[in-house]
Amino acid sequence: MEGKPQTSTLVEASPVVEELPPYNVVLLDDDDHTYEYVIEMMMRLFGHPLERAFEMAKTVDKTGRVICCTTHKEHAELKREQVHGFGRDRLLMRSMGSMSAVIEPAQTPGA
Repeated sequence: MEGKPQTSTLVEASPVVEELPPYNVVLLDDDDHTYEYVIEMMMRLFGHPLERAFEMAKTVDKTGRVICCTTHKEHAELKREQVHGFGRDRLLMRSMGSMSAVIEPAQTPGA
């Protein structure tokens, strides 16, 4: 190989970016928590403003469920666990613990 310069071709690989499928964090209604509890939780855990948190409290009371946020699965699992760990409603003596939440795949447009 004398006399011939060696050449190398450097090919940069483009990173493959896959969008993570979205999941909803869904709060489930019960009779052991007040609107005030739901509002405080929505504001503290999900960063919703007061007006939105109040609308969400009304929705969960009326329909039995409300979507708190839509995010990727790992973050949704974290938020669900934060709901489960939020504690009892101190305004109701019968409240023995946190509300319940589930995660579920979000409907994606065109799906």
